[in-house]
Amino acid sequence: MPPEQIQTLSRAVAILDCFSLEQPEWGVREIARKVQLSSSATGRLLAAMKDLGILSQNPQTRAYSMGARALSWAGMYTATLDVRNQALPAMEDLHHSTQETISLYILDGNERVCVERMESLQNVRIVARLGRRLPLHAGAAGKVMLAFLSVPRQNDFFRTAQLQPLTSHTLVEPAQLRAELAKIHEAGVAVSYGEWIDDAAGVAAPILDDTGQAIAALTISGPILRFDAERVNVYCREVKRVAGQISENMGYRRGQLTIGE
Repeated sequence: MPPEQIQTLSRAVAILDCFSLEQPEWGVREIARKVQLSSSATGRLLAAMKDLGILSQNPQTRAYSMGARALSWAGMYTATLDVRNQALPAMEDLHHSTQETISLYILDGNERVCVERMESLQNVRIVARLGRRLPLHAGAAGKVMLAFLSVPRQNDFFRTAQLQPLTSHTLVEPAQLRAELAKIHEAGVAVSYGEWIDDAAGVAAPILDDTGQAIAALTISGPILRFDAERVNVYCREVKRVAGQISENMGYRRGQLTIGE
């Protein structure tokens, strides 16, 4: 990264560090003094951060405060910590019983992000890289989260997402994908074969919050050759059971309806 970009990023972080519970609003001149920048340079940075949704501005006082985008980042960070802490013991049990790769994905907009994984010890295995982002329409974990979102949130996804094929097996027709999501919602579990990697299979169940919406997904993945019908049935029962336990720990109560039903 060029030095001037690093300097701009450092200044933006310094500005964000000004905000606190004790002083949630700041004027341009106050921030300029605190971060030791000119008022004009500070004003330009604040305006750019406002345009990006990182900051918001009070129309009466013209003071700045944290924007919705920063709150979204904070919410995702907190949710990641909570879900990961609740999921780890169950993931270890599932990893031991299946000997396959176990991954935890969280929802982030129209994508899923891998925040924890335990790799299979077998010679041929599927590796889910931490931090990897994948679209929701490709693979068991993405589809199961999409299936357990509210109807308005699903509609928003279909309106804004680009359904690009990752393999020849990726579902990209909206009507076909919607029909698949309805089946997944009824079953409570999703199965995929070669949807984002040609030779990979996956079985996933949703982790639900206290409103019944998906906030994460737990998945068992491995080479298609090892995922025969009998083994997939076993994995479906196990991942659904384990994800259900984690959901209850997150505040979900079995039998409640998900939002939008």
